[in-house]
Amino acid sequence: MANAGDDDTSKNPNDFEKANLDEAQESRLLGGRKEKYVHLGRTICVTILAVAFIVGLITFIVQIDPHDQSDSSHDNDGLIVSIIRKVIPRKQLQPDKYTQALRKALMFFNAQRSGPLPKHNNVSWRGNSGMKDGVIGHNLVGGFYDGGDAIKFNFPQSFAMTMLSWSVIEYSGKYKASGELNHVKEIIKWGTDYLLKTFDNSADTIDRIYAQVGTGDTSGWSRRIGTPNEHWCWMRPEDMDYPRDVHECHRCTDLAAEMAAALASASIVFKDNKKYSKKLVHGAETLYKFARDKRGRYTADIADASIFYNSTSYWDEFIWGATWLYYATGNTSYLERATSRVLAKHAGAFSAGVNYGIPSWENKLTGSQVLLSRLRIFLSPGYPYEDMLSTFHNQTENVMCSYLPVFRNFKRTKGGLIKLNYGAPQPLQYVVQAAFLANLYADYLDAAGIPGWYCGPNFFTTQLMHDFAKTQIDYILGKNPLKMSYVVGFGQRYPKHVHHRAASIPKNKIKYTCEGGWKWRDTNKPDPNTIIGAMVGGPDKHDGFRDVRANYNYTEPTLAGNAGLVAALVGLSSKGKAANSIDMSTMFSKVPPMFPPMAPGPAPWKP
Repeated sequence: MANAGDDDTSKNPNDFEKANLDEAQESRLLGGRKEKYVHLGRTICVTILAVAFIVGLITFIVQIDPHDQSDSSHDNDGLIVSIIRKVIPRKQLQPDKYTQALRKALMFFNAQRSGPLPKHNNVSWRGNSGMKDGVIGHNLVGGFYDGGDAIKFNFPQSFAMTMLSWSVIEYSGKYKASGELNHVKEIIKWGTDYLLKTFDNSADTIDRIYAQVGTGDTSGWSRRIGTPNEHWCWMRPEDMDYPRDVHECHRCTDLAAEMAAALASASIVFKDNKKYSKKLVHGAETLYKFARDKRGRYTADIADASIFYNSTSYWDEFIWGATWLYYATGNTSYLERATSRVLAKHAGAFSAGVNYGIPSWENKLTGSQVLLSRLRIFLSPGYPYEDMLSTFHNQTENVMCSYLPVFRNFKRTKGGLIKLNYGAPQPLQYVVQAAFLANLYADYLDAAGIPGWYCGPNFFTTQLMHDFAKTQIDYILGKNPLKMSYVVGFGQRYPKHVHHRAASIPKNKIKYTCEGGWKWRDTNKPDPNTIIGAMVGGPDKHDGFRDVRANYNYTEPTLAGNAGLVAALVGLSSKGKAANSIDMSTMFSKVPPMFPPMAPGPAPWKP
């Protein structure tokens, strides 16, 4: 029995002898195959080591953040990192929910286009429509339908374009980072191109504006009298075959000043397109002159518009339009008008009425105050504007205080939605406007290095305004008692019976008549076409919601509402560098220096 320590080779002498053969003998016995195996083994080992080294090197380099390197870093390192990042696929970060919702909210405007649609419109169930809109000698084809009933209202459409332009001017970097900058600019141009059609934009003086295409009043209408209109009929816009009324106004200060704001703000967006920007500015100045010369409310001229978008005053539009024209032109005469104490008094700046601090298509005072506070915060022009600028600045801060739950100026639903319209229907359009202005004002303070503001003796940080905006938009996106997203196509649960003619009727090559489409309006079936990004009217004052097509208070989207949503979403989005910053300079690109340059000193003294 062998000892435990005996070598196993002792069991087979032949194996032992073979193990002791020298390398040359072994090579001969194997017929030269050993040399090949050794060579192959070395090659494999070297290859494995090389691959391991390269992988380790790549891992090390990829982990290096080139932004952390100083300016004196080796250029070759940056080149290597760039090459590796292009060769090796890296996991892309998902955009935040606000950016995702932003992309959808902009799609709503594609679905609302009237006229000949561009090939890249990207809404398969929409086609050319309203191709005969206008009057003899005046083409009014184009623009946007306001909501679900294919009427084109200049008043809310102009406000929507102004809000989109404002958001682009402030947050162009975020739009670019999200890949939506060209898209939103195209939407704005579609709107301003149409607005330019509704008056003689080549003239310096005008006497009318074509303010509305389509009619919505159905009182007293029957099949035997009158003609079909946009609220009586339920048919796809592409199938409209009845005459569409054109409403014009001759004394419409509010409408003209709002249209001036839309064109003036857009001229800043398109400042690099000098020809188009100049055309927009000229149109805006013509409209503002008309607003001053022909005083009156546009709904006094157009009874049909008063049912849907009634204007109670034109003084806030006077300030709003003048402010945008000042930024678009640098002409201080507009700043003098925007900071007029008389205009401010008529606009309700000192009365704190029931609608004070509630921004909307009808009330532009709060937006004007924020816009003019921007001027004071960043440029501080001083005399003779300081008096009203400081007043507007203080009023802006009071409005921001009123949005905070601690002050209880506005009640909230149990789910947390602020009741800016005091529990009336369609609340979301007001909420998104306030969210945009609150977040934007906080961004102004952040950019200026101001940590917050005072509400009476108490100091509040800007983070509270950011939080207010987020909680309200989060509610709209689904963080509410019903877990319902009020933006169609966003989230797992959203309205499926939108009050929208085109979305509710299938594109099945069947042309339904004016009344033949009622079956699609009244059916309980979900929309055959999903109108991506549409923000509906919203819940009631108890957080309840009825997904019923016939009840437009719950389920109809609008241009003004979606424009406010887009503005709020881009402000909250975190795509791109310096995610919380605004573009401080573009707004002031036409504003002249606040103070004249100092005169040159005397020539150097020579002995």
